[in-house]
Amino acid sequence: MALEVKRAMILAAGLGKRMRSHASDRPKPLVEVLGRTLIDRALDRLGTADVEDVVVNVHYKADMLRSHLAMRSHPNIILSEETDCLLDTGGGVKNALSHFGGEPFFTHNSDAIWIEDSGSALKSLAEAWNGDVMDALMLVAPLSKCTGYDGTGDFSIDEAGHLTRLDNQSTAYVWAGVQLIHPRAFEDTPDGAFSTNLIWDRLISNKRLYGVCLDGTWMHVGSAEGLKHAEALLEKQPDNDGR
Repeated sequence: MALEVKRAMILAAGLGKRMRSHASDRPKPLVEVLGRTLIDRALDRLGTADVEDVVVNVHYKADMLRSHLAMRSHPNIILSEETDCLLDTGGGVKNALSHFGGEPFFTHNSDAIWIEDSGSALKSLAEAWNGDVMDALMLVAPLSKCTGYDGTGDFSIDEAGHLTRLDNQSTAYVWAGVQLIHPRAFEDTPDGAFSTNLIWDRLISNKRLYGVCLDGTWMHVGSAEGLKHAEALLEKQPDNDGR
C-alpha cells in the first residue's frame, strides 16, 4: 500500500542570483512560467498529490512571497521564517521539522518543474517508499531528459534503486529537486546552516538513499536561459502542464 504523504516543504528561501538578470524585482519563486509562478506550480503539484500542509521557508524579498501566498487557500501553507539567517537546504528543512509529525514528507525545490509522460511522479515516490530500508527517496531524471541543467549529472542508480554519487563509468541521473524524506535523517546534524548533501552522503554510506526515475522531462528553472527552455517545452503541451 502506498504511503499517504500529507505534508511537504517547498524550499523558497534562496537568493536566486542567476535569475536576477530576468527578474530583479521579485524572489525567484514568484517568477512566472507561462503566466503561472514557480511556487504556484509546486503548490498545485503537491495539492494534486493529496498533500494537505505545505511549509514554505522565506528569506529574500520575504514580504512579497508572504503576500502572494496569503491569496491561496489550498493546500494549507505554513511559513518558516529565515529572514534573519539563511539556513541553506539542510538547515532550512531541519528548522521546520516540528511541522511534519515525525512522518516522511516531501521536499520540493521551487525552481523544479517537470512534464509527466505517465502517472504522478509524487505518487510514484509514495508507492515506492519502504521505511525499513530507506531514509530518503529522491526523484531523479536521466541526464538526457533534462533542460536548464548545465552539469554532468549527480547520481548513479543500481537495479535495487540505491543511489550513489556519479562516477565516470555510470549512466548519469540528475536530482529532480524533489524527495520523500524521513525526519530521522536529520538526527545528529549541525545546528544552523548546512547543505542537504551532508545527509545524502551519510545515507549513501549506509545504503539508505534510494531513487525513483522520472517518466518524463525535467526542467530546471534556475536562470533566464532555463526559463526560456522550459516555456518552449511547455508551449507544446496541450494543457501547459509541468506544474
